Amino acid sequence: MKTLPWLLPLALVACTPAPESGAPAPAAASRMAASSATLTRYHWQLHDAVDARNRRLDALFGQTDRPPLQLDFSADQLSVRNACNAIGSDYRIVDGHLLAATLRQTMMACSDATLAQREATIKAVLQGKPALIVSSTGDTPLLTLATANGQTLTFAGQPTAATRHGGLGATVFLEVAAQTVPCQGAGSTCLQVRERHYDADGRSVGEPGPWQPLAQGIEGYRHQAGVRNVLRVNRYTPEQPSADAPPGAYVLDQVIESESVKAPDARQR
Repeated sequence: MKTLPWLLPLALVACTPAPESGAPAPAAASRMAASSATLTRYHWQLHDAVDARNRRLDALFGQTDRPPLQLDFSADQLSVRNACNAIGSDYRIVDGHLLAATLRQTMMACSDATLAQREATIKAVLQGKPALIVSSTGDTPLLTLATANGQTLTFAGQPTAATRHGGLGATVFLEVAAQTVPCQGAGSTCLQVRERHYDADGRSVGEPGPWQPLAQGIEGYRHQAGVRNVLRVNRYTPEQPSADAPPGAYVLDQVIESESVKAPDARQR
């Protein structure tokens, strides 16, 4: 079965300034500057959530095999992952408040009660123009969103690939063959990949590159034998690569095509 190409960026619109809120900062954390530059350095994953009476909002966590609710920021856009639908918006930081524009989202029906609760709660929080507090506990950065009705959602920051690798990566598309191949000079197997090319509308263009073994993994990607995938990945190349380390790193951005293959691939033409 093939999947459709990647989702196009969500169209977003501006919003009006927010009223003030007197939400306090987390007690045992040191404050940091709340700026887009700080927000963009991390994937913010939900760590804790309480109501006005300091009762944990267990419904946001629930019994699910999905990863936690996650916020990601660019210079002027935010996105919500791991809820029922993908959600996005323009945003600004004004007087310590996060001002999100009108939210746009995909329209997938959701039968998972936990995911539905995540979506309803984070949408209400973002639309409520919450106080935004960036702090740290030890080496862990924290992002707290506090609403006027007393809800407080705290997210722990995980460094993005760009933060870990010291800069922006190059976007490339790799087709991964359904079967692995022996690695050269080693008693293990490697992914077999070739580079693909797409135009601005997501249509495949040009000829694919040659098939070759990839003597390193793709961060965030788990290969399943018998399944061919086309991946959008970020490739990071260090300015001074180490002699005993791979020449760069590949980090999965999105699986844009997937197909079950019944017979093992021969060495691709």
